[in-house]
Amino acid sequence: MSVLSKPYMHDEAAAFAHVESIIWPNGPVCPHCGVVDSAYRLTGVRTKASKKNPEGKERHGLWKCRECRKQFTVRKGTIFEDSHIEMHKWLQAIHLMVSSKKGISSHQLHRVLEITHKSAWFMSHRIREAMRSDTSVDFGAGGGIVEVDETFIGKEPGQSPKRGIGWKMKVLSLVDRDTGRARSMVVDDLRKDTLAPILRDNMAKEAHLYTDEAKHYTAVGKEFGAHEWVSHRAKEYVRGDVHTNTIEGYFSIFKRGMKGVYQHCSKKHLHRYAAEFEFRYNNRVANGVEDAERGIIALSGAAGKRLTYVQPNQ
Repeated sequence: MSVLSKPYMHDEAAAFAHVESIIWPNGPVCPHCGVVDSAYRLTGVRTKASKKNPEGKERHGLWKCRECRKQFTVRKGTIFEDSHIEMHKWLQAIHLMVSSKKGISSHQLHRVLEITHKSAWFMSHRIREAMRSDTSVDFGAGGGIVEVDETFIGKEPGQSPKRGIGWKMKVLSLVDRDTGRARSMVVDDLRKDTLAPILRDNMAKEAHLYTDEAKHYTAVGKEFGAHEWVSHRAKEYVRGDVHTNTIEGYFSIFKRGMKGVYQHCSKKHLHRYAAEFEFRYNNRVANGVEDAERGIIALSGAAGKRLTYVQPNQ
């Protein structure tokens, strides 16, 4: 049976139950007072009557806290908060995004889910926020190999295309060969003072750093267990186990998705697209994660990541 045929992909009550089981594994958590498993479910509650729904709509997943006596649902404090889109459509969107190797455009989402393009665009950004990882990494722990490289995409705001490669937006990525995991971040420039702190924060001191011949890695490379590089300018791509082919493969998927599916991206949103491709790479089949499990992992990251259409200071 297809994942999209499961009850929680079509039935709203089943969708809320599915989300609750993942976000609240130890029972309902009141977002108002923080008390765990001290709430009771409210059934039969409906919204006010409207022209579209003369009898109102049933409020699925509604709880009331025994301590503070306030009502809440699992949407509160998550990427789903204040969304009028049905929960089962959210679950469909999450599955489509995590199972599409190169991503799925908001235009495609709005056609498949039968919602507006504006809603689909905002929904996809909220899901990318759930995919974003805040956990620290220690790539190369135990003397493992970490490949580091940068790629260029799109246009840097305010820059002229006549200024060479510097006019493009820059994404720095690290790939740990042993764990098969990646970490990406958008950077403003490729100066050693910019890149060195990033490598120090994400790599173990005993790690073996593998790069190309770029000079901005030379100084910081001395701080790690070893630093080897290949000279692409001299047509050298592999020397023993020294190469950057793993990270080049990662970039090939990222750039095909950005150019072929998303096509245009502003710098203020690029970090979320980078997080999306990083998430799928880290939770791919080669790392033992299938599509359904990948969706659960993304859903577990939905809590505590509120994303509003307009930020309060704007």
